[in-house]
Amino acid sequence: MRETARGWTAVWLVVLALAQAVAFLVVWRFGVHTRTGQWLDTVALTGNQIGQDRIDGPVNRMLNAMSVVSLLVATAVIGFIALIRGRKALALTATLLIAGANLSTQLLKHVLTRPDFGIDPERAAAGNSLPSGHTAVAASVALALILVLPRTVRALGAFLGVGYAAAAGVATLSAGWHRPSDAVAAFLVVGVWAALAGLLLLATQRERAAVVEADAHRTAALVLGVGGALAVVASWLALSWLVDLRDTAADELGHRALLVGYAGSAAGIAGTIAVVAALLLAVVHRLVPRYKG
Repeated sequence: MRETARGWTAVWLVVLALAQAVAFLVVWRFGVHTRTGQWLDTVALTGNQIGQDRIDGPVNRMLNAMSVVSLLVATAVIGFIALIRGRKALALTATLLIAGANLSTQLLKHVLTRPDFGIDPERAAAGNSLPSGHTAVAASVALALILVLPRTVRALGAFLGVGYAAAAGVATLSAGWHRPSDAVAAFLVVGVWAALAGLLLLATQRERAAVVEADAHRTAALVLGVGGALAVVASWLALSWLVDLRDTAADELGHRALLVGYAGSAAGIAGTIAVVAALLLAVVHRLVPRYKG
């Protein structure tokens, strides 16, 4: 039964990795290579001016705090948590998750191209910005924490991590640093790496590992998953309403349309990381089980 359960968990992780990779491609193709996708991103970026004066300071402080040094410190802390629990393989896997997610994000940003449809001339010279590096930093730390935290505080860590990653993703939009599709794509890249990390943990799992169903965080995963899915649906509805106005330039839209574009995009960003984290949280008790003896 144990081998069967491990097999199904491995299948789940493979499906999860492939599904998120496909979702990434869909977001990239629509958000970057279609006029409608570029227009929706531009509307959200234009709408970030609503109330920007009130949040500009905190947003910039949050984003400026995300540096290479801070990422290295966070990685060291996460590795230390795993090591003091006696989990060497977990420490290595969490480190690989963070490093792989952030390095691949930077590589993709430079490899992928962005056609200029004349929709956002102010940012045309910047070229491609998908996926968002700042968002990937926050998401990789959040998902790595879900893996390394003890089961007694894992659910709390998941909610705090999702809140932090969602705030970082929305902050990049609020500051005008990134388009919504950049943040969503970054979450999906990190999600793929989290699924691959789970497969590595399964492969290195010791024989005396004991999976206890009581350690499953079903309620927390359900709350995150359902809440995230509802936010994504709300985002889809908001942006679908906006599509009828796509023949109007973003800077010519009214206050209501800009607010819908900004708020709808923010909901999509927050909802995506909630779903990605919920999918990992649902199986983490099988990836990092108890040890007998």
